[in-house]
Amino acid sequence: MRHYTGLLAGIFLLFIAGSAVAQTDEAQAEEQGPFAQLPWEFGPTTGTLGERATIDVPEGYAFLDAEGATRFNEIAENPPTGVNEYIVAPTDLRWVAFFSFNEVGYVKDDEKLDPDDILSSIREGTEASNIEREKRGWDTMKILGWSFKPQYDEQINALEWAILAQMDHGGGQLINYNTRLLGRRGVMEVVLVADPQTLDASIASFKELVPGYEFGAGEKYAEFREGDHVAEYGLAALITGGAAAVAAKKGWLAAIGVFLVKIWKLLLIGLLGVGAAFRKFFKRGQDGNPKS
Repeated sequence: MRHYTGLLAGIFLLFIAGSAVAQTDEAQAEEQGPFAQLPWEFGPTTGTLGERATIDVPEGYAFLDAEGATRFNEIAENPPTGVNEYIVAPTDLRWVAFFSFNEVGYVKDDEKLDPDDILSSIREGTEASNIEREKRGWDTMKILGWSFKPQYDEQINALEWAILAQMDHGGGQLINYNTRLLGRRGVMEVVLVADPQTLDASIASFKELVPGYEFGAGEKYAEFREGDHVAEYGLAALITGGAAAVAAKKGWLAAIGVFLVKIWKLLLIGLLGVGAAFRKFFKRGQDGNPKS
């Protein structure tokens, strides 16, 4: 009987101790901000990017599924895209990459790119999208120019570019590095948000993950077959979020929404400001205490 009573007492003490630790972790997560409370999955793991692809997430990186990414975007004031997004980021949050699949069909890669013409279209789209941003009470932005001109890699069927923008009222500069990974049935759209001061290092870090990205069986660009759906536009329209291609058919206002939600992701500076305390929180997650 004494043994049974002692066992119950031990269980009770463990329960109290566990509750205290949980309350402490929850309080620390709340103190570190809402981003720390998202359901991060810590590497090494495999991130499932919808039904089309996967990506290896190594140690030192974290992954958010579609539900977690939706919550992330709400916190960051990124407008909803209408499609599932997924997030990969290093645990020190020096950059954040957003993945989403656009099932537009097979995009032919035989188009010659004109950077000046493309940049003009992007500036026009940004000015129009600022009207919507003002309605929402958000900061407007100005396109300063290319940070990295469009470049297409025929070996891995990947299009990449980066644009430098200026926030009108906040005063900060923002660079989004974009990659489009072409597949048989559409394009995996990737937007990497980084501090302009560390962009080159961030891109290099991101590119280390690209070999771990893989379209599923039957989804690769090289697996195109006659009769597959072919996209109505080419490489240039991928850079303008499809706006240049659909504007003539749906009207410019409809195209604004496409441009607004697929080209820019904001508020990385707010993430970077979380600092060392947030990184310690991530470290606890890697050591076996993931948060949700």
